[in-house]
Amino acid sequence: MYKEERLPQNAKEGILFLLIISIISVNTIAPIIMGLERGFSKENYLETLKIIPFMWIIVVLLVRLVAGPLVGKVIPKFAGQTDGFNARVLLNTLLNVTVLSVLLTIIGTWVGTKQISLEPFQNFFHSWFRNFGVAFWIELLIAQPIARFAMKKIHARQASQERV
Repeated sequence: MYKEERLPQNAKEGILFLLIISIISVNTIAPIIMGLERGFSKENYLETLKIIPFMWIIVVLLVRLVAGPLVGKVIPKFAGQTDGFNARVLLNTLLNVTVLSVLLTIIGTWVGTKQISLEPFQNFFHSWFRNFGVAFWIELLIAQPIARFAMKKIHARQASQERV
């Protein structure tokens, strides 16, 4: 069976792939959303940096325990056998970002305000559409391509070592 060189081939590569995407995502999406929410300032950015480690752990857990399994069950219902790599990546990104943005619109507000309240539910649609848009484009244009490029380089290096 053909193995896609732009995707992880084993658990170790899967962890690296997840780390690359999650670190890029949390360090770009969170500051942009906080800037849009509270204004772009040095003070707001420094506040965001304080919550990023917690958000990163939450994101990784949500990807592994919720979004990954859920999207894994849904994708076969929409993706056809003849769909190409780019179509599958786009669908996967769309579904993952949808699940994660719904959950993180709520959880992120709680973490950012350091309290569990009804606020994320009261402002959900306004916040979610914005959060989804930011996250989708960061994932599609920055995080995913960088992670796939890293996998491609790793596999190219492995292939050149096997030839020697």
